[in-house]
Amino acid sequence: MLSVLRNRTYRHLFAAQVIALVGTGLATVALGLLAYDLAGARAGSVLGTALAVKMVAYVAVAPVVGAVAHRIPRRALMVGSDLVRAAVALALPFVGQVWQVYVLVFALQAASAAFTPTFQAVIPDVLPQEREYTRALSLSRLAYDLESLFSPALAAALLAFTSYDRLFLGTVGGFLASAALVVSAVLPRPAPAPTPAPAPGRDAAEPSSARGGYARATEGVRVLLRVPRLRALLLLNLAVAAAGALVTVNTVVYVRDHLGRSTGDVAFALGAYGAGSMLVALLLPRVLETVADRTVMLRGALSLTVVFAAVGAVTAASGGGWRWPALLVAWAAFGAGTSTVLTPTGRLVRRSVRPADLTPVFAAQFSLSHAAWLLTYPLAGWVGARAGLLAAVVALGLIGLAAAVAAVLLWPARDADRPAGPVPDPATTATPGIRLAPLASGPVRTR
Repeated sequence: MLSVLRNRTYRHLFAAQVIALVGTGLATVALGLLAYDLAGARAGSVLGTALAVKMVAYVAVAPVVGAVAHRIPRRALMVGSDLVRAAVALALPFVGQVWQVYVLVFALQAASAAFTPTFQAVIPDVLPQEREYTRALSLSRLAYDLESLFSPALAAALLAFTSYDRLFLGTVGGFLASAALVVSAVLPRPAPAPTPAPAPGRDAAEPSSARGGYARATEGVRVLLRVPRLRALLLLNLAVAAAGALVTVNTVVYVRDHLGRSTGDVAFALGAYGAGSMLVALLLPRVLETVADRTVMLRGALSLTVVFAAVGAVTAASGGGWRWPALLVAWAAFGAGTSTVLTPTGRLVRRSVRPADLTPVFAAQFSLSHAAWLLTYPLAGWVGARAGLLAAVVALGLIGLAAAVAAVLLWPARDADRPAGPVPDPATTATPGIRLAPLASGPVRTR
């Protein structure tokens, strides 16, 4: 897997991603302590609102970025996003009101919504060979999982020597280092936008720049909804969000209240979730060489429904020492199922759209996947608080089951036999004069 780091451009971009992730992790810890200083016992509600603000920024900003990305050099867009994030992190220690936290969190996450889809769209150009690209996706998944384990530990070590507001300086340094690494990378030229053939009765096709802002902003969404397997991907994102929301929101309730265990066991449970995800990320590159994306991703989503049933049994049990190891196994299985769905997502998107459409489609995928989290996060919290943990498990489990089954029905089975390119489908090739040809490096336009 580490062989892809021999590519200098990818090595710099991956390092930028990792350093920025660590900085974000430090900011997450510091933000919690800042919320406690500002709101005391209401810190939980402040953080919950900040999390909702984050998701709103992701959902609202990413499509706009997809619409304007073709006018801005990709390097400038990523570096500018890092500089904005650094400026926001630098301002956070000086806030004195809760509303200021919300404004700065929105600005921070809006910049992230610009950086991440652009970064995702660059990597297929840097690593055109699918085997290398798959390894890069697994490495990226590992980076996210390791950050969730490493950043809190680093923050705890730093807090032993300094105050929490100094953690924001670490965040600033991370984003500045990320910007420097992006500047040092030689990015390949993006694929030119395809020129459609003239429509009947017209002398020339309308250029994309002449289309309205709304049409450009929704272009990626329309592509996702037009391609059957990408429609299935949206449902798979919902299944993942249902499982992830239960873990993220209710782990502390399970460990502290339901099982009566110590605060340290909360981190242990979250670590089990991350360990399951990392194990799958390590194994998937070899698996995906022989097994189709459809088989891997759908089985991963369906496995989440089985885990929900197991968690329901743990939740319904009134006692027994077996519940704690069972919860750890279930959380690890949730992490494994989530990684099974998420790791091949970039491969699926790259195989399904033209290279010139990657940025708007990645932006749309980023936005709509976080819209699923925007739904499941409050559902996990509100249902769990008002009706109990078992009700939350049932509600989220039913959402995950419905989404997984619908994805199976929407994703054509013939895709499993075509791992090298998009399935020719009139619905996906509606532009006159253009057809998609499956190649190892992704779909291209031919006359």
